[in-house]
Amino acid sequence: MKAVVFHGVGDIRVDDVPEPKIQHPGDAIVKLTASAICGTDLHMIRGTLAPMKPGTILGHEGVGVVEEVGKDVRNLKRGDRVVIPSTIACGYCAYCRSGYQAQCDNANPNGLKGGTSFFGGPEQTGSFDGLQAEYARIPFAHTGLIKLPEEVDDDQAILLSDIFPTAYFGAELAEIQPGDTVAVFGCGPVGQFAIASAYLLGAGRVLAVDTVSSRMDMAQAQGAEIIDFNAEDPVEALEHLTGGIGPDRAIDAVGVDASRPHSGPAAPQTQQVQQHQQELQQIAPETADNWQVGDAPSQALDWAVQGLAKAGTLSIIGVYPPGDRSFPIGMAMNRNLTLKMGNCNHRSYIPQLVDWVRSGTVTPTEILTKVEPMTSVIDAYKAFDQQQAGWMKVELVPGT
Repeated sequence: MKAVVFHGVGDIRVDDVPEPKIQHPGDAIVKLTASAICGTDLHMIRGTLAPMKPGTILGHEGVGVVEEVGKDVRNLKRGDRVVIPSTIACGYCAYCRSGYQAQCDNANPNGLKGGTSFFGGPEQTGSFDGLQAEYARIPFAHTGLIKLPEEVDDDQAILLSDIFPTAYFGAELAEIQPGDTVAVFGCGPVGQFAIASAYLLGAGRVLAVDTVSSRMDMAQAQGAEIIDFNAEDPVEALEHLTGGIGPDRAIDAVGVDASRPHSGPAAPQTQQVQQHQQELQQIAPETADNWQVGDAPSQALDWAVQGLAKAGTLSIIGVYPPGDRSFPIGMAMNRNLTLKMGNCNHRSYIPQLVDWVRSGTVTPTEILTKVEPMTSVIDAYKAFDQQQAGWMKVELVPGT
């Protein structure tokens, strides 16, 4: 079968690889009908979530049809159409039963402290082959696959595999109450869904911070008030637009991408930032010099902490590498901010989101801007990485 395979930092290819087989009684094999490119995939390619195991199939978003199930999978059968949660969970440990599937005790082969397991990730996540392929093996399929109703098509369902539930999770972490003013940092795909989720939870105003015009246009179309961080100081803008108070809640939907070069002024490097640069050089020497960390790894976090109202809440759902240690803790403490963060517990959110899509409560496909054959994935990755206009969210069609 064809699959998008990681060979090294900056080196991915569409390869012919063996089709997956049932390995455990709880497995299922799914024929993928849709996959997608996510910003998290770029972190593996750039080397910021290292080390990746060469030969790993990339991708953690998928929709498909069940081909085969193991003997312990009793709620699914061949022919069922399903969406695949990005994170892998057993469904029966104490964490899964409490809704913390991202911290499952059994999914990660690296042990109890191994952290979140997800498809197409680095070795520390378990090196599970991903979903940018024609077929995929799904562990713990009884909980790792969610049936789709006929009314929800592939274009809608692929957005429910990761980015929409992640954004809604982030909005819940932010403790949004009706009437709140919410700042969303980053207007990429997750940021767009964070804006939508904030409104679903009753936000009175959403202030969206970015600098890419096509992304800000989409945020504005949702009703958000846009702030271009290259045209004005975002902290000053947040204060100005809220009468000097600041937003009640903030969502960091950027993560480590806040450290990428932009055309605005860069802050001077501190000793702490220089140390981070050295760590990045050790982790990924091939790409470290391409990452500007003078105003990072926490530029969005710095702005959020500075801009939030006293006793506000900061939700962090953007991806940061485990070695990232930079955070303005002193300012956050002295302003009584509440900090919440983590990887999304996808399995807890997807069923509700499926129902909302089926009923027409939300229309997620407004975020989907490209549908490409998997054979064009390399060019699609380049366009997505460069944030070219019209490449907000890319669906991949395997087998085309």
